[in-house]
Amino acid sequence: MIQDMMSGGTSVEETLELWARSLRSAKDRMAPLFTQKRVVDSACAFLDVLIGNEPRKTGWMRAEAAGDPGPWRQQALLGRGHWDADALRDVVRDYVIEHLGTEEGVLVIDETGFLKKGQASCGVGRQYTGSAGKITNCQIGVFGAYVSERGHAFIDRALYLPKDWTSKPERLKRAHVPDDVVFATKPALASMMIERSIEAGVPFRWVAADSVYGVGDVERTLRRAGIGYVLGVKGNHWFGSWATEPLIAGEAKDIAAGLPDQTWRRLSAGHGTKGERLYDWAYLPLADLDAEEFDCPIAGPWTRGLLIRRNIADGDLAYFTTWSPKETTTQELVNVEGTRWRIEEGFETAKNEFGLDHNETRSWHGWHRHVSLVMLAYAVMASVRYQANSLKPKKTQLRTRQSLSAGPFRRSGASS
Repeated sequence: MIQDMMSGGTSVEETLELWARSLRSAKDRMAPLFTQKRVVDSACAFLDVLIGNEPRKTGWMRAEAAGDPGPWRQQALLGRGHWDADALRDVVRDYVIEHLGTEEGVLVIDETGFLKKGQASCGVGRQYTGSAGKITNCQIGVFGAYVSERGHAFIDRALYLPKDWTSKPERLKRAHVPDDVVFATKPALASMMIERSIEAGVPFRWVAADSVYGVGDVERTLRRAGIGYVLGVKGNHWFGSWATEPLIAGEAKDIAAGLPDQTWRRLSAGHGTKGERLYDWAYLPLADLDAEEFDCPIAGPWTRGLLIRRNIADGDLAYFTTWSPKETTTQELVNVEGTRWRIEEGFETAKNEFGLDHNETRSWHGWHRHVSLVMLAYAVMASVRYQANSLKPKKTQLRTRQSLSAGPFRRSGASS
């Protein structure tokens, strides 16, 4: 991980110092959330282990790394302790925005699965997760990640509770779910995240998400807030235009099938691990609306559109409903859609490096506490990476005795 952060010219020593300084800052911000020093110490030790090299972040391994005789202090931190995981979430969000925030930021919404055995873990059930690519016994967490040119990190999270949980009060009580928690769809959870980000002053112009979030709650929330979006939809999603020539009406897949070759443009959705992520794209503006018509705080005309992505290799199609200020270019919309892979990268790193899916607790607050601590560890990593890659390499000046004493360089044998 350290080598990955040294492309900006920083040395190992400089990178390690960035780690130490950033970790101290994160711990200082976190400390006021706890009322007892021993709990502060446990939380700081927990963070140290998450950032450490241990392949598994289990209670026993965290305890061993922290020098504890057993996992009880670690378990108490996640379970029996009295502290607010949502307050830590806000600390993480503020930390991320301080280090990575820009006015051109994108909020990316996505979900990930946590494979579980049994039926006791809060929110567990047989449900589809892309993590396994099938329906299986798991928990589902909905996440918000902030993406900018400086980097990316998670700033919000929510545990999804299926109706099989919210319809059974005794089950909620056993998992210590707060009384005010009711059933909410994944798009509703995403809308709450967006609203929290807006209220907190998070600087972002766009939201990107996959087809789970492409209709209903999320669209309405963003239109009212004057924030653009590129949201995935299914191929059978209906689109219709007005005041266009020719008029467009039909399901996304049928519209795509009828497009002439000249509609498609080959564009990059960003630089990936294997180079530019090139696809063929088609963008169809469908309707213009003035901000006054939908109480948008950003004045001027906005355009509703359909963006279609075609895989160069196999022709596979993906569809997106878009909302953007008029005159937004196709490339800009493609760039926004291209940020979605950052949250997928974030899930992979958070699970493989920081133990996101190594949570052993079964309760509502245990899940949110564990995940929030992992989010803080990830935010520290993202901050260090940005700082390390932003530093200019130190210039070394070779000073020979000749340059110090004899002045300008003279060829050997030249006359005085």
